[in-house]
Amino acid sequence: MASSLVCSETQIRVSSVLNRDVKQYGKKFMFDCNEETCWNSDQGEYQWVSLEFPQSVKVSELKLQFQGGFSAKTCRLEGCPIDGDFTPISHFYPEDNNSLQSFPIQEAPAVDKVKIMFENSADFFGRIIVYSLDVLGGKAS
Repeated sequence: MASSLVCSETQIRVSSVLNRDVKQYGKKFMFDCNEETCWNSDQGEYQWVSLEFPQSVKVSELKLQFQGGFSAKTCRLEGCPIDGDFTPISHFYPEDNNSLQSFPIQEAPAVDKVKIMFENSADFFGRIIVYSLDVLGGKAS
């Protein structure tokens, strides 16, 4: 059974935060289980979220909840070992709505880091708003 790979030791980075206002729109709000808070990127193409795990993992599913009108239309999951370069694992195509969406990842390799690339946005200015993000899977053996 897959479980959440995000823990207190997971290092999270994002491409940008709206107006650099991390107190209101920072990355931590994707993981706080509060439906009132969110990460809001600044404008521009190719927004992303990267996660570095404390050990090697195999990703089996992504769960994302966007704000409708500010979702990504095309996404790419990339992964890499601790000292390697990111390589594509999977592409997925979210719907532009407010619901929690699930994206199964088939036959992912063992990785230490993942990066979710939001290749384009439903928003004209390229902003992405994520209320919740979870990465499911297991430890790599």
